[in-house]
Amino acid sequence: MSIPNIPHFLVHSPKDNVGVVVVEDLKAGTTMSGVITETDTPITAKANHDIPVGHKVALTDMKKGDTIIKYGEDIGKVVADFKKGDHVHVHNHKTKRW
Repeated sequence: MSIPNIPHFLVHSPKDNVGVVVVEDLKAGTTMSGVITETDTPITAKANHDIPVGHKVALTDMKKGDTIIKYGEDIGKVVADFKKGDHVHVHNHKTKRW
């Protein structure tokens, strides 16, 4: 029995600059496979950190003040620079609502 090729992360829209990790125990150094679900397009990135399931991964380098796009929509701003493959969470991303 073969194991299906399960993506490490999902991206909702081609406009997104973050994806969501969908596997447990993702370790730094992993070459991750992903899918842009809107277009069924494969994408890859290398994890720079351990990233918990449900957390975001950066798809591009971003600078403080840049806008984070998920679901094709603005979901917040970068508060600390990060690189493609970095863990994106409360330490480097904040909502613009407050």
